[in-house]
Amino acid sequence: MDLDITGRSASEIADSLRGLVERGALRPGDSLPPVRALADALGVNRNTAVAAYRQLTGAGVVVTLGRGGTRVADRAAVAQEGFAANSVLRDVGTGNPDPAFIPDLSRALASLAGRPVLYGEPVIDPELEQWARGWMRDAGVPDFELTITSGAADAVERLLASALTRDDAVALEDPCFLTSIHTVRVGGYRAVPVPVDEEGMTVAGLRAALEEGVRAVVCTPRAQNPTGASLSARRAAELRAVLTDHPYVLVIEDDHFSMLSRAPFHSVIGPEHRRWALVRSVSKFLGPDTCLAVTASDRETADRLATRLTPGTTWVSHLLQRLTLALVSDAVVLQRIEQAAAHYAARNDAFARRLTARGIPTEARDGLNLWVALPVPARAVVDKLMRRGWLARSGDDFVLGDRSPSHRLRLTVHDLDDAASDSLADDIAAAVASAAGRPLVAEVG
Repeated sequence: MDLDITGRSASEIADSLRGLVERGALRPGDSLPPVRALADALGVNRNTAVAAYRQLTGAGVVVTLGRGGTRVADRAAVAQEGFAANSVLRDVGTGNPDPAFIPDLSRALASLAGRPVLYGEPVIDPELEQWARGWMRDAGVPDFELTITSGAADAVERLLASALTRDDAVALEDPCFLTSIHTVRVGGYRAVPVPVDEEGMTVAGLRAALEEGVRAVVCTPRAQNPTGASLSARRAAELRAVLTDHPYVLVIEDDHFSMLSRAPFHSVIGPEHRRWALVRSVSKFLGPDTCLAVTASDRETADRLATRLTPGTTWVSHLLQRLTLALVSDAVVLQRIEQAAAHYAARNDAFARRLTARGIPTEARDGLNLWVALPVPARAVVDKLMRRGWLARSGDDFVLGDRSPSHRLRLTVHDLDDAASDSLADDIAAAVASAAGRPLVAEVG
């Protein structure tokens, strides 16, 4: 053991290791000595070394990777959704809804005046609650408790925090939604990747994650970000069967695309599952600034979630709740949401056909984005697209498991007109040909 680790107590050993990290002698990703080797080298009991590592894990300094040992935590920033700051490039990796289809709030805002809401009143606006319960019942959710949070990410973060402690394992889809990666990293949990195919989360992947001891599963039933995959009825039934033997594992379903989805909703939560939550946000169809999500869950999970809300926001602004209700009760807005759903599907399908015609077979699934398979590493294509005026997003940002270079692009193209779409498709084809070291045979104008 080459590291200069000292100490006789758990606290002293933890302080010594923390100092090595702070001085740069240990860097993110570096392995720490096995517990037994550390205990032998310092002449302490094995339990003392275990306690030292537990202190560091609790502080987020190190992460335990099961058979992968204990490593210094990677504190690098996680990629985020949204427009790239200070870029002159045309951004086609934003993951944003089309502003043209976000409802005009002015008429609804004018109707929100009413008496002030005071401390101690019900946290959910009664009329919104009535609508939200109907929304969840339409998804086939039988008996549930209702909670309102400041968006889906807020709900997932608080649900995990209410059920887990640092270093607990969480099953995440791989590739994974960027916010989920960030949430798990900041919470100090251990992400266990579950591969995703064209039907969503895989059965073998979920079974392996449960065998590894995950205490929570985060699943996207449809329009999975970034792949666009949606659970088939068959796949959902198979996943429910796998979860039957693990009724106390917290299962969180993030149905983020809900009203915009072209795929049917199939749940992985069986009738006998004891710890579960279905989260639906309004941000994709009412706009990202409408930070409100509805969560249906079992009673204990709802109680824990409410407890997590109490020290902070306690409740979501009733003005925002009333605004949401006014919008989703407006026939004009509902028609606009339906038009938006058709728009996203049509524009993504059209761009997929453009790429396919240029020798890059692409399938448009559900959601705001396209998940494009490339014959070359995506980062090389992203670099070449930058020289042509485009800012695209490599699949590497979304990967949890295999760290080999991704051959995927995630593109947000639904707001491009036909001319811009043709130009981007041409440039992608040219970038792929250049990265492959071959001339572009033909371009489709």
